[in-house]
Amino acid sequence: MTNLQKLTASIQKLKKERNAIILAHVYQRGEVQDIADYVGDSLDLSRMAVNTKADVIVFCGVQFMAETAAILNSYKTILLPDKNAGCGLADMATSEQILKLKNQNHGLAIVSYVNSSAELKAVSDICCTSSNAVDVVNSLSYNSVLFVPDRNLGSYTAEHSDKNISLWDGFCYVHENIKPGAIQSLKEKHPKAEIIVHPECISAVRHMADFTGSTSQMSKYVKKSQQKEFIVGTEDNFIYRLKSDNPDKEFYPVNTLCEGMNIITLEKIKLALERMEYKVHVPEETSEKAAIALDRMLSIL
Repeated sequence: MTNLQKLTASIQKLKKERNAIILAHVYQRGEVQDIADYVGDSLDLSRMAVNTKADVIVFCGVQFMAETAAILNSYKTILLPDKNAGCGLADMATSEQILKLKNQNHGLAIVSYVNSSAELKAVSDICCTSSNAVDVVNSLSYNSVLFVPDRNLGSYTAEHSDKNISLWDGFCYVHENIKPGAIQSLKEKHPKAEIIVHPECISAVRHMADFTGSTSQMSKYVKKSQQKEFIVGTEDNFIYRLKSDNPDKEFYPVNTLCEGMNIITLEKIKLALERMEYKVHVPEETSEKAAIALDRMLSIL
């Protein structure tokens, strides 16, 4: 038995003992995706966290995702295998900043992308993911919206909405680093390939794309498409999922990785289950307020 097989067997044994489930984001390493009970984007994992009957959720993602699972499942134990798995975008807006703006602008709806802290969600009117941002904003009775913290997803949403949308000046470095020149270079090398990109990409990149959508939306698009080659404008580990689901198709990465996602390993998952760490806890008052914004999001799906 190889070391990988031994490690996998140990994790499976611990899962049964703890009545645990492993959830992994599509930006996780391939071996982490392989051992997960469910792999998906933020919206998929939010749904799965709510619906699972497991007592323990090992969340292979970044801090804000594990916090969201904890908010939606206050009676379950949420484990983040590496406490340093953070998100630079989530750190670009604070609840104090947003609450001040909200108090100064009555009639302004705060829509927070799930890539945000629990504290920011707690002062928001509703949350959204990249899958449902347009639907969430269009569902509001408010005409004026502040979209936080990602300016690129916000501008994409504004392009598909009649609402008056103000943008917070935050961004995801993984997607901000994808430049038009890199896409054009790949297109010249692979002229038959379609370009699919995430809405967190800058506007110039989105407007080069044949399709723009969340990772789950890209997955569905690729599966239905007759096209055999794709240039993929998002975190490179997503290609592992695409290739697993579509072995007959070719995918070309743009060479951009999320540091926070990539620090989680199988060894850390095993230790998390052995030691029951690191437990994710959101203060009750914050959790209750954030749950309102999250529940509003989930209610319109």
